[in-house]
Amino acid sequence: MVVLLDFQEIDSTAKLDAKTLFDLLKLSFGVVAAAGALVALVVAYRRQRVDEAVAHRHATRLHTERFSQAVDKLGSKSPAVRLGGVHTLAGLADDAPDDSLRQTCIDVLCAYLQLPFTSDPGSDPAHQEEHHRYLALRKVRHTILRLIADHYRRPRGTHRS
Repeated sequence: MVVLLDFQEIDSTAKLDAKTLFDLLKLSFGVVAAAGALVALVVAYRRQRVDEAVAHRHATRLHTERFSQAVDKLGSKSPAVRLGGVHTLAGLADDAPDDSLRQTCIDVLCAYLQLPFTSDPGSDPAHQEEHHRYLALRKVRHTILRLIADHYRRPRGTHRS
């Protein structure tokens, strides 16, 4: 087999010339540089993963703070503040960093629709204040329904939650 491959025995007594030493030195520096580049690549990849995890945690924490404020607004006695809470929750659903947080916003809006409410007392002047309060709270409910319907009607190519 040695004859077929034309393999010659290495002479262990021969001295290496300067060109061969220089080639070996270049090769060893290349190997060291490649190993260093590989280590740098692994470190950069791990750093990027850590940075992405920190950014996601920060976005989730910010979303949770905004969510709490929006739910507080939704529980306000003022219908105008409630409307602000509804629009804030709808915006949070669009901007949520993950699907579970988006679904939580929608669950809260749907739960608001399921809350019991008093019926319209009519337009009798004696019950005018209750009638206006009923109309204002009905506006909040209709706004929730309209926002949900608008999200379902958006074309497929546009951003939708």
